[in-house]
Amino acid sequence: MQNQSLKRQSMDEPILTMEEREAINAGRWFSSLSPSLRHDILRCAYVKRFKDGDLIVARGEPPTEWTAVAKGAVRVSSTSLSGKQITLTYVEPGVWFGDVAMFDGDQRTHDAYAHGPTSLLCVSRTDLRKILSVHVELYEALLRLQARRIRTLFGLVEDLNTLPLRARLAKQLLHLVRSYGVPCLGDANETRIGLQLAQEELAQLLGASRQRVNQELKSMEREGAIRIEPGGLVVRQRDALMRLSETEL
Repeated sequence: MQNQSLKRQSMDEPILTMEEREAINAGRWFSSLSPSLRHDILRCAYVKRFKDGDLIVARGEPPTEWTAVAKGAVRVSSTSLSGKQITLTYVEPGVWFGDVAMFDGDQRTHDAYAHGPTSLLCVSRTDLRKILSVHVELYEALLRLQARRIRTLFGLVEDLNTLPLRARLAKQLLHLVRSYGVPCLGDANETRIGLQLAQEELAQLLGASRQRVNQELKSMEREGAIRIEPGGLVVRQRDALMRLSETEL
């Protein structure tokens, strides 16, 4: 067979649960690949599991793995000159990351931590090269992935310069609902954001102070768009958040 050179991991490696496999297969990018390419990626991959707060990779480390989140979240952060950790983004289930460093061979640019119990699906750099040699399709697929990231980055920069904090916060909450939304048992119209974020972390994602974000959250709660609970946030009216996200200066 054409892909006999691709290594199958030892059966001693932990395997994905059904829920984790579904999260990988449902990923927008991964699901766009051909069945044979998806199969070869999965047969070469191995699973790593982390506890909340565990360091996954550190800034300055050499790239060794191409990774997808199967469960939980990966918090990508940097450290300020004063030594404070600043959260830049969260990588959600079904999303692959680490491929840039795999291609250019340069050091990791940021720290990555498990946010909650987290499962990762990993492919070694050696196996990724073997897959690329068998599936030329993967080159174009990775280019599409990078193009999507660049579009997202440009959108974030544009929002930062054109939208007020209120609109940016609404957009961020909508994104969190899409990625981590869990229907509320008491009211099917309400959705709980399953990712546990402190207001300081949410503020860092938006490039704002915790105080300003807290004010906007309380304002949204008074308007009935969200509900603030000790365990996190509940979105009560997505339509209201949609309208707020389109607010211009």
